[in-house]
Parts: sequence; structure tokens; C-alpha cells
Amino acid sequence: MFYEIRVYQMDLVVVKRMIILSLLVGGAIGLLTLIPFIDVITFLFLMFFAAPLIMWFMMSVEILNITDNRKSVMAGSLVGFFAFIGFCAIYLPLVLLLGRGFGLYNQYGISLFLGAGSFGVILLLIIFMAILSSITNAFGGFLTYYVMDYFKTSERK
Repeated sequence: MFYEIRVYQMDLVVVKRMIILSLLVGGAIGLLTLIPFIDVITFLFLMFFAAPLIMWFMMSVEILNITDNRKSVMAGSLVGFFAFIGFCAIYLPLVLLLGRGFGLYNQYGISLFLGAGSFGVILLLIIFMAILSSITNAFGGFLTYYVMDYFKTSERK
């Protein structure tokens, strides 16, 4: 028996734009997370609401056209993963610089771990957290698709 394999592919140009936008949003959130009073809020925003924000923006300017829920989950997962990678690329060096260079230990545990931990362990933790962000943002992308679809159908009526 032969089974038909359907591959849900997205346009490569759209995926590249989504990844670049995710890296930029992750970097911006990395800068905002350095502010002491809003650090937890911005980190939670990164973990749960990065994909809905980027997908809503891309749908509103008509770059992204999602026709089914599988593409929305895939798009949310990509956004979550790369947004966290962009976050770590900005946030971790700045925390290390502020902690070791200037003695500002707002995030003392992270600064201490970056100084004492091995590169492999830090890289493993970054990838693990990026996958966790990917999973939570995949669900956010799934919900974004249904909310946007609901608004599109209510506008037609």
C-alpha cells in the first residue's frame, strides 16, 4: 500500500522574513528584560506571546497567509524558537558584561552561571529553553489562527 504524504510547506521567503522578525523581536525583548521591574513580564511575553504578536503583524500586512491549523502551529513554533535564540544572543552577553564588568548583579544567578558554567552546558540549556518557547508559542500560534479566522468570518457576515 502506498500512502500519500502531504508536506505542509510554507513559502521560503515568508519563512525567512518570519525568522528575521523573530530574531529582532527576541533581541528587543532581551534588551527590555535587563530592566529590573519589568524583567519577568517581558520574559513571559517572550515565552507565550511572541508568536501571536509576529503572526498578527504578518497577517495584518498580508505577508503571511495561513490556511490551516498545521501551518499556524508550524509558524508559531518557528517564531518561538528563533525569538528565544535572538533573546539569548542579546541578553546573555549583556548580563555577563553588567555582572562581571560593572558589578551590577541584578541577575546574579545567570551571571554566576555564565562565568562558572561550561559552554556545552549553557548551549544545552539555551536549546532546551528555545524548544520550550517553541512549544508554548506553537499553541499561541494555533490560537492566533482561530482568533484571526473568527474575525475574518465575522467581517464577512
